[in-house]
Amino acid sequence: MSILCLDIGNTHAHWGMVDGRTVGANGEISTKEISTATIEKLMAQHRPSGVAVASVVPAVSQALEVFLKTCVVPVQLLRHDRLIGLGFDYPKPAEVGQDRLADCIGAQVVCGAPAVIIGMGTATTVDILTEKGYAGGIIAPGMGLMTQYLHERTALLPALDVKNLLGGPAIGKSTVDAMRSGCALGFAGMIGALLDGVVAELKKSGSPAPKVVVTGGAAIYLPAEWKARVQYEPHLTLIGLAEFYRRTQK
Repeated sequence: MSILCLDIGNTHAHWGMVDGRTVGANGEISTKEISTATIEKLMAQHRPSGVAVASVVPAVSQALEVFLKTCVVPVQLLRHDRLIGLGFDYPKPAEVGQDRLADCIGAQVVCGAPAVIIGMGTATTVDILTEKGYAGGIIAPGMGLMTQYLHERTALLPALDVKNLLGGPAIGKSTVDAMRSGCALGFAGMIGALLDGVVAELKKSGSPAPKVVVTGGAAIYLPAEWKARVQYEPHLTLIGLAEFYRRTQK
């Protein structure tokens, strides 16, 4: 059963055809381009058995909810009060982004609990999955925000393309190299500090060592030695959305 999964973020929407843990055709669309015609085209091309959507953009969510009610296949919009199989050890579940909840469901599928999920998108998010369910997290700047802030808040520092941050020297011999080093090394250091703090706190609570799952495009900025420390799953959110859909159909 292939499910069309849509993860709609503030700047981009990711979509994919998901069957179990296998992600087939997939792509990225600007959130500004999301429309009923866009989704109808995807459905006509791929003929899904159902549709699952997570959106952190309220205006898009409202427009889609009206449209998707007319679809010929079942549609599920992920919300905190529609989840099956993911509890909350968290006082205000409605505050948690839908994409982060989908990531936690995806982590249940790919590695189980306890787990630490690191999402590397516009923002850097760290979410904690325990046997009780979603247990809280951290929100920090993403790589793009770091480079954008340096440029916008200083008169002389240029804009950097985050695609060109890798491979420079640790000690910059130019303004651009100094910025590249500060962002690339600083980003990896921030992730390491966040992860160490979370793991230490879980250990104090008596939890076994969690698995660490990383998702999002900025994962390429982590040092090579991290490969043994984390599990990279680029389509974690889509896998979680598909599992959310399947649970609603039982």
